[in-house]
Amino acid sequence: MYRRTFVKNSGLLWSASILPTLLFSSAGKPKYKMGLQAFTIRDALAKDLVGSLKTVKALGYEDLELYGFDAEKVAYYGYKAKDFKQLLDDLGLSSSSCHYAFTDYVNASNDDLAKFVDSCITGALTLKNNYITWPWMAPEHRTLETFERLPEQLNRIGEQVKQAGLGFAYHNHDFEFHTYGDTTGFDTIINGTDASLVKIQLDLYWAVHSAKKSPQELIATAPERFVMWHIKDMDKLTRDYSELGNGSIDYSKMLPKLDTSALEFYYLEQGGNFAQNSMQSVTDSAHFFKKNLQKFL
Repeated sequence: MYRRTFVKNSGLLWSASILPTLLFSSAGKPKYKMGLQAFTIRDALAKDLVGSLKTVKALGYEDLELYGFDAEKVAYYGYKAKDFKQLLDDLGLSSSSCHYAFTDYVNASNDDLAKFVDSCITGALTLKNNYITWPWMAPEHRTLETFERLPEQLNRIGEQVKQAGLGFAYHNHDFEFHTYGDTTGFDTIINGTDASLVKIQLDLYWAVHSAKKSPQELIATAPERFVMWHIKDMDKLTRDYSELGNGSIDYSKMLPKLDTSALEFYYLEQGGNFAQNSMQSVTDSAHFFKKNLQKFL
């Protein structure tokens, strides 16, 4: 059982490269909390969950988007939802969204899907999440047949989630910008779902990487739907992920042009390709973001 004393007495020794961020102060209070998609540091969390979260907090991250929900146990990272919420509270962190494994239910019955959504809702309400997010689709599901029936499935989930007082969002990668039939998967989702039930978490990296439209143009198609963003950079040579400021995406030019009228949360993320390791990458990205980009948000 989790105990407050465990949080107080455990943790990583913060390196000299991390501690200076405690002294950083941006001009004025930002409108949005600086968020982190926790998948970025999955290896560090597996080794030292509490210590890694302490370091994240020291770097200036305030809000987390989680992953890895255990639907059967209603648990996160081995903690029952209520215990994990207590851990976050004690560390001064919040969690506004979590990526839930909906890809496992693409071909499930309506009853099985509804039961899974109920479990997600229980966890999300316990953590005081704002959104339940569909994060990914397994390669075998990326077909015309799936995208033809996906809008109805998303609407059904969105209705169930909305009735619980939460929001539901879909997160894109690259494959949504591929053509299925006579349109893209992304357009199928936008045009086939109810805007009041299904919001969009736009991954800016993947939009730059694979979409024919710019992020500005994508958001302009339905600005009221883009409630969350993922912000990560692109390696100049390989087009893989990169630390913010090391890649080819000029966010200092992009961010001021994006419609933020519906934006509620954003999360810095780097899925891999770390220059050194994941914790150093979130350190470097935090430094760069606070110095150069946070002023736009």
